[in-house]
Amino acid sequence: MGFVKVDKNMEQISFRERFRYWFDSVMAKGPLATIALLFLASVGFITIIGLLVSALGFAPEDENGKPQGLADVIWGNLMRTLDSGTMGGDVGWGFRVFMLIVTLGGVFIVASLIGIISSAFDGKIEELKKGRSKVLETDHTLILGWNPQVIGIINEICKANESRNNAAIVIVANQDKVEMEEIIRERVNKGKTRIICRSGNPIDLTDLELGNPNASRSIIILAETNTADPDASIIKTTLALTNHPKRRAAPYHIVAEIQNYDNLEAAKLVGKHEAHFVLAKDLISRITVQTCRQSGLSVIYTELLDFGGDEIYFTKQPSLAGKTYFMAQQAFEKSAVMGFARDGVIQLNPPAETILTATDELIVIAEDDSLIVQTTIPSHTETKHIALAENPVQKAEKTLILGFNNSLSTIIHELDSYVAVGSEILIIATKDQPNLPTAKNQQISYRQADPSMRATLETLQPFPYDHIIVLASDSLEPQLADAKTLITLLHLRDIADKLGRDLSIVSEMLDTANRELAEVTKADDFIVSDKLISLMLSQISENKQLAEVFRYLFSNIGNEIYLTDVEQYIQAGSTTNFYTILEAAKRRNETAIGYRLVQHAHDANRAYGVKINPRKSDQVTYSKGDKIIVLAEA
Repeated sequence: MGFVKVDKNMEQISFRERFRYWFDSVMAKGPLATIALLFLASVGFITIIGLLVSALGFAPEDENGKPQGLADVIWGNLMRTLDSGTMGGDVGWGFRVFMLIVTLGGVFIVASLIGIISSAFDGKIEELKKGRSKVLETDHTLILGWNPQVIGIINEICKANESRNNAAIVIVANQDKVEMEEIIRERVNKGKTRIICRSGNPIDLTDLELGNPNASRSIIILAETNTADPDASIIKTTLALTNHPKRRAAPYHIVAEIQNYDNLEAAKLVGKHEAHFVLAKDLISRITVQTCRQSGLSVIYTELLDFGGDEIYFTKQPSLAGKTYFMAQQAFEKSAVMGFARDGVIQLNPPAETILTATDELIVIAEDDSLIVQTTIPSHTETKHIALAENPVQKAEKTLILGFNNSLSTIIHELDSYVAVGSEILIIATKDQPNLPTAKNQQISYRQADPSMRATLETLQPFPYDHIIVLASDSLEPQLADAKTLITLLHLRDIADKLGRDLSIVSEMLDTANRELAEVTKADDFIVSDKLISLMLSQISENKQLAEVFRYLFSNIGNEIYLTDVEQYIQAGSTTNFYTILEAAKRRNETAIGYRLVQHAHDANRAYGVKINPRKSDQVTYSKGDKIIVLAEA
């Protein structure tokens, strides 16, 4: 065992240095230690003065003419430290001098004590304002993170909570609590929902507990937009949730957005069976492709995804056991059946003669789950109007894509799965030609030019294109990107008017507020990326079963939503009810869920002519150009 040899010449530490070091250590422990130190100093000072006054015989007389005791002197000293006016009636210069010292000591010591207590209290109030206390809500929706999608998500969840008592939304994000509350106050219609904000880093295990995830009903994770890799923050937050040492035993219901397909597998590894991930770029690309070929489709998707009108519900109807799927479609006047779930497996647009069981859950479109009520199945249908026509032969198509963003390759790939052999794509963008994917059915051309310039567009006349897609640039600030898109759309509209023809145009917008401005361009559809993603995250957070339904709907394999010419079902000009449309769709192995009237195609107040889940007994006159909205095999 060795010993440390002490150098005799080592500098000796003085008492003053030791005291100062001790004092600094106490002060570093925070306000409570400082308060305790000043309190002890005050008590010691008052007591010492009291002892001196009593010992030197300067104590004043009491009411019996005897000198006051030590306890009375100390009490009087304490009163003088708190109120300097107390010494106004003192007699005897010796006593007055000591009381003056006590009063001055009170000014410096006690006043400092009161000041520190006040500062500590103010600091605690400021800390509470910053939102650093754990919330005690239960059965709440927890949102982790903050980005432009959050307002849309909050608004949708507030709508979904209208029929729920004591509903709450808790937000934990790397933002100032007061600023978050101010934005929410200005832009959110809360209704009956309470919204609680907390400032913290969702990746930090301690901050994560602020939102009380163990008591949550569902958790939505939002990517930080100011990071180079937003998917990384999603994966880290999911990992922090699922592997938290204090997590609950029951599985979480987590919903999040992933931008890059390459990160999806890593996300699934950490999320396991507890998380559902929306692949944002692929989703928007598929919707863009589907919509460019079917005008009005984005309106249908928005209607199904938001909580403002009709949405998708799961319902058990044991009384329909033993009945066919087609009978189930006819059994609801105010709801549209689109499939069922059996043993957790989703089946959209199954064969009409499929027999239902008592445990099957019907997948229906309804305005509210309280309106999913069976009615009398009609004894007959107006089959005289049914006039099925053969589907037209698919021809090669020409598509014009104006602009560039990171979804371009996915759009080309998706489009290739729909078009016939011999189709063509022309891409016009300011960016140098990127590496584009190979296509089996399409010939791809690229031209470097500014698509928002009138001269660029006029070189394309007479516009021999079946579809036009205008992409919003993801390299520009959202408002600037939307402004470029608006300019392009205005030029296209003017060119179309001068040509005297309609152009099939689908445009991507980044800010939903700009859609109203863009409506003057009379484009067929507007894909508002952030809004659609926000709607889908909100829907899945309310019902995890919807994740599988959306996976089928937005895939290019299996059953999808189509808008098909009315002549494929009934005679144009016929006036009939929707039971007849159901029968006509059944004969084509399809499920009808609505229609679109071309006369209202540009009327926002009439949902651009789209009617999802119409009352089946209502009589409607269908004209040439109208569409029937169906679920059918791709």
